[in-house]
Parts: sequence; C-alpha cells; structure tokens
Amino acid sequence: MAVSNFIPTIWEARLIANYHKASVADVVTTPPTEIKGNKVIFNNVGSVAIKDYIGEVQWDDLETPTVEIDMDQKKYWAIKLDDVDKIQAAGELIDAHTAEAAATLNELIDTHVLSKVALGAGKKLGAKTVNGSNAYDLLVDMGTELNKRKVPKVNRYAVINSDFLGLLSKDDRFAKQPVTLENGVVEGQIINGFQLIVSEELPVNAGAVTVIGLYKGATGHGKQLEETEAMRLQGAFADGMRGLCVHGTGVIKKEGIVTAEVTIQNAAAGA
Repeated sequence: MAVSNFIPTIWEARLIANYHKASVADVVTTPPTEIKGNKVIFNNVGSVAIKDYIGEVQWDDLETPTVEIDMDQKKYWAIKLDDVDKIQAAGELIDAHTAEAAATLNELIDTHVLSKVALGAGKKLGAKTVNGSNAYDLLVDMGTELNKRKVPKVNRYAVINSDFLGLLSKDDRFAKQPVTLENGVVEGQIINGFQLIVSEELPVNAGAVTVIGLYKGATGHGKQLEETEAMRLQGAFADGMRGLCVHGTGVIKKEGIVTAEVTIQNAAAGA
C-alpha cells in the first residue's frame, strides 16, 4: 500500500464527471462568468433602449451589472481505501469509488440550490392541492405567470417530485410512461414551455412540497473542488482519500421563478 503516485486531478475529473451526470443544479442554474477566491461572479446584460428615429442616432452605453455570490457552503468526503495507487492504476476502479461520493454530493448541493431558488422566487402561488386531474393545469398556470413577467421562453424548467410526476401520468395530455434521465430530466416532456425535471430534494414543509418553475438565467450557482489528497492512515491498514467542495447559490432575477406549495391528493385520499 502506498500513496506515492497519487494524482489528484484524475480523481477530481472522475468525481466531477459522475457529479455532472446526475446534477439537477447544473441543469437549472447558470454557471458563473468567473470565480474569484470564495466568490462566483455573474455578469447580467442590461436592457436596451429602443427609440424613434428622427434623423439622428443617440448611442447608449450597454450596462453589464455584476452579481457576486459567496461560495459559503463547504462539503467534504473522506474514505478509506486498501491501496490508492492500485485503484488509480486500474483506471476503471476510480469510478466505483467516486460515484458514491458524487451521488451524495449531488443530493446535498441540489437540496441547497432548490431551497435557495424557492426562497428567492418572485412569484409564490401559495398552497395548492393537486390530483390527477389538475396537476397538469398547475404547471400551465405557472408558465403563464412567467409569460406575464416577460421571462424568456427558452431554458425554462419545472422541478417536481416523483409523486407529482405520477399524477401527471394519469392525465391524458401527458405521456403514460415517461422516461426520467439520470439528471432528473423527464425526456421529451414539456408543459407550457417547461422542460420537466424530477427531484426528491425539493423543499418540504408540513407535508407540502415546493414545486418550482424557473428560467435557467434566474439563478446562479458555482462550485469548485479543493484539497483533494491521499495519505497513509495511522492506526489502520489502509490509505485515505479526502476532498473538499465549496459552492454557492443566489437568485439573479427573481421574476424568473414561480413556486407553489403542493399537497398531493391521491386516490386513497379521495381524489
């Protein structure tokens, strides 16, 4: 057993690859323009003035307001391995050890991101009880709310949970056997401009789940890995590998987010 040939970039690359495959946060948020220290920087594009032409052109400066978000969340992992060098040399074994760390990291980051998004929503529809006949209609209404606020019609997502997806599947306007990809995307399913995303990390309060409709540009999220390293563990016949991930999330355009506090009404409950 040894850690003399440990190459952190290999482990980081595989961890990130496994993370991206299943990340809801990556799908529904905008990556930063740059990262400076513990801050992620986002450049917004200001509005463009349209004027009547009367024989003279007046030029306006195009504003690019900057939004800075602190990467105030820190998550680490620390695992024991029989032989770091041997696993690294085998290549394919790295995925087996990084996939589990990536899955847990996904759950934690998605939970944080969706909570921040819901909290910063510009339009909150409040408590709604949904069943197989009106779940579809709620998403239509949420899309309409974004339309009224002139939110871009591209890159819109509705984040729901599995129970809500089950209700949609009972509606004739929706596919009966939807296919959910690893990153939560419900393949080919779009309702009033929303691409559906399924996540069990949505905020839940007193049994009501917060369903979110949003424009991708409404929320910024940045992350980076730090301190990936290996070491020989004292008092154990094993090597150790540990790493740190720092990340931060913030709402950039609150008008691009709409939420509803949904109570699922199923058939057993008298739907």
